[in-house]
Amino acid sequence: MSNNHISSSEFATLCQSQIALLSQIGAVWSVIYLTEEISEDGQAQLFPFTIYPQTQNQSFFELPPIKLPEIWQRIRSHSIAQLLPDNLVAEEGKSTKSTWTPDTKQIILPLIHQEAFIGLLVAGREDREWRKKELQQVEEIARTIAVARFIELQYHWTRDKLAIQENLRRVEHDRLDNLLHQLRNPLTALRTFGKLLIKRLLPGNPNHQLVENILAQGERFTELLEQFEAEAKNFQAAETTASDSNSLLLAADDNQVNQSSFLLPSATELNPVNLKQILEPLLHTAKAIALARNIELLDNVPASIPMVRGDFLAIREILDNLVDNALKYTSPGGKVKLELKEKHSANESQMLGVVIGDTGCGIPAADRERIFERHYRGIQAESDIPGSGLGLAIALELVTKMQGEIELISPNNLAENTSGTTFIVWLPLAIDK
Repeated sequence: MSNNHISSSEFATLCQSQIALLSQIGAVWSVIYLTEEISEDGQAQLFPFTIYPQTQNQSFFELPPIKLPEIWQRIRSHSIAQLLPDNLVAEEGKSTKSTWTPDTKQIILPLIHQEAFIGLLVAGREDREWRKKELQQVEEIARTIAVARFIELQYHWTRDKLAIQENLRRVEHDRLDNLLHQLRNPLTALRTFGKLLIKRLLPGNPNHQLVENILAQGERFTELLEQFEAEAKNFQAAETTASDSNSLLLAADDNQVNQSSFLLPSATELNPVNLKQILEPLLHTAKAIALARNIELLDNVPASIPMVRGDFLAIREILDNLVDNALKYTSPGGKVKLELKEKHSANESQMLGVVIGDTGCGIPAADRERIFERHYRGIQAESDIPGSGLGLAIALELVTKMQGEIELISPNNLAENTSGTTFIVWLPLAIDK
């Protein structure tokens, strides 16, 4: 059964009260037709919902559904009486249908709200014409019925959509639980193998640092999984606490506000950060990736680096994303360069910039204004280079929280060609006062 054919007892009561009002202003008979979903032949139909008067021997269910083209034809021919059952009685012992003629004083009003056709209100009498004030009252009754039906349909539609979303949410929860379970076991195995391997290598072995980097990335992956599980449990607990639809929708709204920060560092408490502790392991990993891709990594980072003010995890996330992009979009034989520079900001505070440049394909002018939007990849979406379009959006969100800046230069002057991209992450220096 379609939602259009479903009605609540409240709506039925409202229709009966409106029909009663029609009878008080002189309607001898009246019918409310409602629309139902489009039939197999592609035409919408009307079904009778309320009829007046009713007797014990007949019901409005005796009225057959009609198609919209048919009802409009009857309206034009002024023969709506043909739609009513033979035993509809207005006066005891007298069948009104047999005495109706084209001169019957009928009113046929469409039930429309917000440009949606919902049904028809049909009423009639034989003894006199409808006066202007009576017509205004009938129109008001039609508007009341239309608004009530529209709200009811919207309620059923929203309820069905929420039920579908709830089912999808449960499916996604199950999938995520399965994924977490499947990831945990191979990750534990990799970390175990890495620990066993590093025990067999001497500190001077050139592979020692490589295995340490593998273990460090494994630890980071483990942290992300644990954080994800904790966030998922918190959200499930919030859903369980929400005892009604309203509180559940409010919880969803709150989650919507913070969804872009899910699993990202909060970057709310800014402290002095030793940038060297972030850059050293990042460069170790980047050099290994560059070597495997035949890319020259130019490390111009000085041995002594001043402290910056920010969030350790947030800065690591930003630089990881930018270095990953530089390596990903640089072709074999190209170069990626990391260096530092200082400047004074507009408010005269000292800033330290981490410069990450490459000789890659560059960013077209048409893409530069939107390059920091979530999921926007511009022309790169047409390439075979994988990506989600989130790295730069995450970097901008985090650096803004830390009162820093990101500067984009494309094309750059890293090589003789006119392509290439440079990003500079500007962070305030942590100066002791």
